[in-house]
Amino acid sequence: MAIDEVVRERRVRGAGLDLFVGERGDAEHPTVLLIHGFPDTSAVWTPLAERLSADHHVVTYDVRGAGRSDVPTKRADFDLALLVQDVAAVADAVSPSKPVHLVAHDWGSIQGWEAVVTPGLDGRFASYTSISGPPIDHAGLKLRVSRGGGFAELRKTLSQALHSWYIAFFHLPVLPKLMARGSRTPKLWAAALHRIEGVQGDAEWPAPTFGADFEHGIDLYRANIRPRLRHPVRGHATCPVQLIVPLKDRYVTPALIEGLEDWAPVLWRRSVPAGHWVVRTHPDLISEWVRQVVAYVESGTTSPELEQARIA
Repeated sequence: MAIDEVVRERRVRGAGLDLFVGERGDAEHPTVLLIHGFPDTSAVWTPLAERLSADHHVVTYDVRGAGRSDVPTKRADFDLALLVQDVAAVADAVSPSKPVHLVAHDWGSIQGWEAVVTPGLDGRFASYTSISGPPIDHAGLKLRVSRGGGFAELRKTLSQALHSWYIAFFHLPVLPKLMARGSRTPKLWAAALHRIEGVQGDAEWPAPTFGADFEHGIDLYRANIRPRLRHPVRGHATCPVQLIVPLKDRYVTPALIEGLEDWAPVLWRRSVPAGHWVVRTHPDLISEWVRQVVAYVESGTTSPELEQARIA
């Protein structure tokens, strides 16, 4: 079945701009809201969304500056506080009377953490599944621990720094954004994903807007990384959290999410021998893990597998 036959499209007003939103499944079912990362669009979720929509109301959206959503006019408009307002606006539009189950990847996961620890949004989220994206504040706090934690902690920090080389590159003037321009950029990115990550693209992903999405998305880093690392604050989620940890992630090491049990009242941690784009390479597994958490929250249903994954 063609994608446009099963996806209901609309636009939702976020924090000062419009967001492109797609919905699948029966709105009477539990709502699962998926937030993509950088430099993706909501199309990265298609395999997962198709699997979940049989028994869930599945919602995706293009974050500000990506895909078919509006583009901010200045760097400050990529601030995490505004991104969280976008998350809340979409949740309110698609599920006004019930909390949503949040699932997020990469930069979407950073936004998701910010949303579930924001006090004014208490009760808006029924659960949170975070994939390859810890809170920036958590990374900042770990940096402080590593300075006085001896060689073992220092080694972990240096390892993560090597994996995160691109963050420093994105803060350089001019060059990073120039790199994203050019008519062949989407094809080159798709080829690199296939060669390096083992991920197969399709007609919708990577998106035809990839070059512009990459250029705009760099401001996510520039607007948020330095301020949060300078003044990190521990957050406290009010909903249960599931961590999915790809063990072959080239960008986020497992060490970076250690200690997040202090951020959540209930926390499950699941590891998978996969790369960063696990949502594309293992949609059957990820959808099953999301299903288990939703079932636990909605009806109290659990399983030995879920109980074994619980660390807090």
